[in-house]
Amino acid sequence: MEWIKLFDSPEEARQRVALRIPQLVLLGQRRICLLRLDTGWFAIDDRCSHNGESLSKGWLNHLNEVVCPWHGYQFQVTTGRECAQRSDDLMTYPVREEDHGVFIGC
Repeated sequence: MEWIKLFDSPEEARQRVALRIPQLVLLGQRRICLLRLDTGWFAIDDRCSHNGESLSKGWLNHLNEVVCPWHGYQFQVTTGRECAQRSDDLMTYPVREEDHGVFIGC
């Protein structure tokens, strides 16, 4: 696994990624939905497996599931599982925060 630096410091990351607001991250051809929660950082594929809508245009519900803005499909941020199992699960990516930056594993 390769670790890619997203931000130079945890402070920069917190300034650029709002709490509980999905954000699109582009890594080459890969589109990733990055999330910052009280419990840490999470990353899943940005494309809804049902119809391809960008999940970074969606929102988090009260269970910390990303909700697709198109048809309301919900995905667990920790596992990528589509909650009702109506569609394929999504790939998740590990994110780690260190003193010298925030990194994503691909």
